[in-house]
Amino acid sequence: MIVVENLTKRYADRLVVQDVSFHVQKGEILGFLGPNGAGKSTTMKMLTGYLTPSSGKVTIGGHDMATDSLKAKSLMGYMPENPPLYPEMSVTDYLAFVARLRGVEGRKVKEAVAIALEKCWLTEVPNKLIGHLSKGFQQRVGLAQALIHNPPVIVLDEPTNGLDPKQIIQIRQLIRGFANDHTVILSTHILPEVQNTCSRVLIINGGKVVAEGAPQELESQLRGSRRILAEVRGPQDAVTERLGTLHGVNKLDVVARGDGELVAVTLDTGSDVDLRERVAAEIVGAGWGLVELKSVGLSLEEIFLKLTTTDAATSEQKEEMAIHG
Repeated sequence: MIVVENLTKRYADRLVVQDVSFHVQKGEILGFLGPNGAGKSTTMKMLTGYLTPSSGKVTIGGHDMATDSLKAKSLMGYMPENPPLYPEMSVTDYLAFVARLRGVEGRKVKEAVAIALEKCWLTEVPNKLIGHLSKGFQQRVGLAQALIHNPPVIVLDEPTNGLDPKQIIQIRQLIRGFANDHTVILSTHILPEVQNTCSRVLIINGGKVVAEGAPQELESQLRGSRRILAEVRGPQDAVTERLGTLHGVNKLDVVARGDGELVAVTLDTGSDVDLRERVAAEIVGAGWGLVELKSVGLSLEEIFLKLTTTDAATSEQKEEMAIHG
């Protein structure tokens, strides 16, 4: 549904976005993730036709954004970080206005508005002025205007910006529901946003794609360590010494629980080493109780930090931030 090939944006002698390529399939929710200044917003603007790339290609539903922009844009609904709302208009009047702008035929405008109100949980406020709505309801109106013409593709830029926790949960639920009928790209720098909403993640840093895939796939792409979690009923000092000296253990963290006899041990090992059997043998051999033993993956936060916390990346981010003020 969406194909981005070698997308590049240059300002003078500085590359803000460099050779970004990715595909998004029908019905998928792609999380477009990166730190502030990584090139997310610039990429989103090129994706939606707001900015012209220095080189590269964007195709929406088979239509080239450069050579067939009207058709490509007609297949897309876009919600920027600050939705283009008119506070003096009622919700219904505003959505009808947007529907006509998006080419919805006159006799179908009413139906399109009713569907958008239902999808975005706005049926209790159709006649209220937008300016009188809470921030959460205004964000829902922003979502409604993005899908008023029932586009196959929806692009959302920081859709939960400025919302309270309850409103954030509601917006996430809405977005997950969109995948039944739409392909969604969600741009954010908020990790829980991606973790709780998206089926696949694309991480951009310094204007380049540094990783792509489901969170568990990203973990396997890293050269980081394999991690084992063990809960042991035994003396903390002895558990720490015995397991920490095992060959292949690079790092060990211990937390005592309860009365101190139940110890949680996290062991980081080499990427190709699975020490679970040896760890179990050591614990049982010492006469301690083995309560739990399992491999645990890296969290999305750890993956993100591993991929974006480098001196080179920091330098490139500073350059882009300087360009955009």
